[in-house]
Amino acid sequence: MTAQATELLHRFDVPGPRYTSYPTADRFVEAFTEADYRQALGQRTSGPGALAPLSLYVHIPFCESVCYYCACNKIVTKHHERSASYLRYLAREVELHTLQIGVGQTVSQLHLGGGTPTFLSDDELRQLMAMLRRSFTLAPGGEFSIEIDPRTVDRGRLAVLAQLGFNRLSFGVQDFDPDVQKAVHRVQPAEQVFGLMRDARDVGFESVNVDLIYGLPKQSASTFARTLEQVCQLRPDRIALYGYAHLPERFKPQRRIAAADLPTGSAKLGLLTQSLDALTGAGYDYIGMDHFALPNDSLAVAKRQGRLHRNFQGYSTQPDCDLIALGVSAIGRIGPTYSQNAKTLEEYCDHLDQGRLPVNRGLALGRDDLARRAVIMAIMCQGQVVFESIELAWLLDFRKYFAAELAQLEDLQAQGLVTMDDTCLQVTPSGWYVVRAIAMVFDRFLQMDKHRARFSRII
Repeated sequence: MTAQATELLHRFDVPGPRYTSYPTADRFVEAFTEADYRQALGQRTSGPGALAPLSLYVHIPFCESVCYYCACNKIVTKHHERSASYLRYLAREVELHTLQIGVGQTVSQLHLGGGTPTFLSDDELRQLMAMLRRSFTLAPGGEFSIEIDPRTVDRGRLAVLAQLGFNRLSFGVQDFDPDVQKAVHRVQPAEQVFGLMRDARDVGFESVNVDLIYGLPKQSASTFARTLEQVCQLRPDRIALYGYAHLPERFKPQRRIAAADLPTGSAKLGLLTQSLDALTGAGYDYIGMDHFALPNDSLAVAKRQGRLHRNFQGYSTQPDCDLIALGVSAIGRIGPTYSQNAKTLEEYCDHLDQGRLPVNRGLALGRDDLARRAVIMAIMCQGQVVFESIELAWLLDFRKYFAAELAQLEDLQAQGLVTMDDTCLQVTPSGWYVVRAIAMVFDRFLQMDKHRARFSRII
């Protein structure tokens, strides 16, 4: 990267949302109840979106061991019998949904996340998929993905996943350096991941993603350079590169990380810039924020064609659609609403034992929320906002309605991050590196709230 681009990243290293939704999940309220969620499901069934495909997310919270950097909702246990009970509760949750929306709704996107979805045995995964197929219709050509801890699978397990209909894998790598792996309590030899990648190709998976994290303890420019070199040799179809957010006051496992072992702010910025150089130099297209893809991958194609979307799993090729989220703490979206399930397993199960969907908070979006969401997602996904499209969809005068935001963007335009005229806002190539900061201008809640430390930093 140029010195100018590096200075740009440093200038915009501030806390900010990732915009997998707008408004963001910290704005959800407990006043949104199970009754509100049922009403949203009913409106979907009777409204114009009744025949539109669904997206499904299933949260599997269990992990055998804790990774110290992790901020996910998880239950660390070696007692695999706990998953059998959890599957029974998932089946109850699905049944309550089908009572509302009927059996056989088409699903174009399915994602199993965690936790560690491969905590489930092969038979339990078969049981889960059979239950989902009885309740929903998985569309031919859909995107069906699962997160993988490489320590929990072998070639045989990958073959089972393929047989069950999964066509995309996401390997959690984070870093190949042995000292870094020890410091975060996640030791997995590079040879193991390389072997699994070969197996995944042989088995026939359409796309394999690798997750990396920069800013972890013990990382340095030289050690991460080796990891990046190995990842480029591994040649996954997609790469998700996340910056580690050290928030030990919020996430208890992070208290086991010695702050003195973390890279300094400038060193962390250096890790990001060398990552951008290494991955783009190896032929990956920069999708935006923290995603990279090979030029022929569907994600890169979707960006070039202006068909990129964003949901709670990040960037996606799938059309913007309703998302039913199953499992403890899972977040879904139905029509103009968001909902989140109970965050503890005890509360989640208690809701279902009473015959109630386990929603315990959410949000019904108003017209302003919906218009701003459309603008923010256009920035995050297409890198441009055509004013007329927003005006026609939400019956407003864009330049008047967003006069304060456009005035604020003039400074970003002077810095070369956006271009604007009377009809359109466009993110520049430099602006893509700090696209979150551009989207933040249209976040009404964030503009009113100067206490942003609850969010991870943009860099």
